[in-house]
Amino acid sequence: MSRLSPRTGKAAKLEPLAAKVPEITVLFWVIKILTTGMGEAMSDFLGNLFVPLAAVVGVGGLWYALRRQLRARSYHAPTYWAAVAMVAVFGTMAADGVHDGAGIPYSVTTPLFALAVALIFFLWRRSEGTLSIHSITTRRREAYYWWAVLATFALGTAAGDLTAIQLHLGFLDSAYLFAAIIALPAIGWWRLRLNATVAFWSAYVVTRPLGASLADWLGKPHAQTGLGLGDGVVSGLALLVFLALVAYVAVSRRDVQRAEPAVARPHPHLRRGDDAVGEPLPAEG
Repeated sequence: MSRLSPRTGKAAKLEPLAAKVPEITVLFWVIKILTTGMGEAMSDFLGNLFVPLAAVVGVGGLWYALRRQLRARSYHAPTYWAAVAMVAVFGTMAADGVHDGAGIPYSVTTPLFALAVALIFFLWRRSEGTLSIHSITTRRREAYYWWAVLATFALGTAAGDLTAIQLHLGFLDSAYLFAAIIALPAIGWWRLRLNATVAFWSAYVVTRPLGASLADWLGKPHAQTGLGLGDGVVSGLALLVFLALVAYVAVSRRDVQRAEPAVARPHPHLRRGDDAVGEPLPAEG
């Protein structure tokens, strides 16, 4: 991989970078689900504590974390996962803000966010010819990636609240539902030769409602089908586990992607099927 050059403009945006996202292992999925639950609990805790503070943390934290991630030249575990965590907090606030502030029901916001996710994937695929996370080696592809991550968090928040609250399943039954759903792309990849990129993003979207449902079940009061531990306690405990796991992968470097023989070719020169080359099994150890 070549290092960033001082060039500016469109050429610089296409400059090859080292891979900016982690390898997909079991630990990736554990940390990802943990960040979704932590983001849900932390957003609710800050919102109930002091709304202006929640806005500052959500917007300011997202801006700072993404700025550091986008300025990095290669994958760095603390930088990457800090960005994911702040997207989780902000994504929850965005989805809840649309519902609570505008009074739009979850049955409407969920398909709207789903359309937003689909549009981002369409534009990304049309522009770059691939959605493989192993191809996140240019500025433009990384920008598409983070737009997709943000949209999937908002979609997952709305979908989790739709099943738990509007459809009256409760938080634990919603967690069971999304745990079953997230197993489908893994089984499809494992047994039915489902495209690896399709399997990855299908599972990625569901991590949000799964983690958020578990966090709400732990933190919300009994009257809301929760255990009543409190959002502050749940977010604090999740943060401690999150910091420990990120420290582990940062030191061990077990999640650093191995260098590819060549940088993925930009669209439209990709050969048919190139986008299927990328992620290993979503739950590979």
